[in-house]
Amino acid sequence: MTPVELSRTVLHAVRRAVDEGELRVAVPERAVVTPPGPGGCGDYATNIALQLARAAQQPPRRVAEILRVRLLDDHRITDVVVTGTGFLNLSLESAASVALVDEILRRGRRYGHAAGFSGEIVRLRCRAEVRAVVVADTLARLLRSQGASVRIECDGTPDPEWQSVLGVDVTTRGARLRGDSPVTVRPVPAPADPLLLGRDAARWALLYPAAHDRPRITGDHLVQRETNPLFRVRYAHARTRALLRNADDLGFRPEPGPVSGAEALVAVLGDHPRILAAAATGHTPDRLARHLVTVADATLPLLSDVLPLGEEKPSAAHRARLALAEAAGTVLAGGLSLLGIEASDHL
Repeated sequence: MTPVELSRTVLHAVRRAVDEGELRVAVPERAVVTPPGPGGCGDYATNIALQLARAAQQPPRRVAEILRVRLLDDHRITDVVVTGTGFLNLSLESAASVALVDEILRRGRRYGHAAGFSGEIVRLRCRAEVRAVVVADTLARLLRSQGASVRIECDGTPDPEWQSVLGVDVTTRGARLRGDSPVTVRPVPAPADPLLLGRDAARWALLYPAAHDRPRITGDHLVQRETNPLFRVRYAHARTRALLRNADDLGFRPEPGPVSGAEALVAVLGDHPRILAAAATGHTPDRLARHLVTVADATLPLLSDVLPLGEEKPSAAHRARLALAEAAGTVLAGGLSLLGIEASDHL
């Protein structure tokens, strides 16, 4: 069950409660499901009960209990726990995670992308400042991944090295519109020239902070240590690729299946399409960058158990863990690509 399917399931539970007279509310258009926060449990959580409580004129926990009973009727949901002021925490059967991994491997780096043109046409405008140009270029990538047609305009002449070194493309392109209002891209400017960091580290340094934060243009982005978020993301990706090579040498391939103890990783992988859509519509590429760090941090603990040890023969569990690792690497590679950063197979 993907997050989109789970959202529909939550709305169906609301609709049933309304039809059966237990809730008197308007059924919302969408229900947000996310990985559980502090104090939560299970695979996903939703605040739908808090969202409906005022209109229903009932305490949020009472609304949550009404929905909990109906959610448990879905065989794909193994448990629903109410926590805090009324959050619903949902655990899914293993088949749901298997389907998610299968979808990621099938779609590859385009997992989370729109299937076609959404009908949205966006005009981006930035000034000829290196951070503004990189952010505009990345926003265009994100918006196009969600099916939008994007036109970029730069006020001034960009430095040619921004294209050759940083890989940006802010030439005027896309559909011409009349009377449209441009989206102005105006992040806090870079305090120093980032070109000395090279393409990948420079783009990360400019994109990882929120637009209103001052970026750090330092050599810290180049160090290969756990304290460097970019290193953790690229290292996690490279490790998944190395595991696939090693598994091939041992004569076995990835095969989606249930993996115990990987609920956090499955949840953040399932959340990837929502993050892409939110980063595109909110014009916040930093949100994608932070999400990739979360994916990497959830991936790394899995990797030590992927390959068989000693004389151990590859089993279905090894093949399932390898498939999950490959799915995580695929999400990391796709996200880095949208940020304009190379996902290298070797570090």
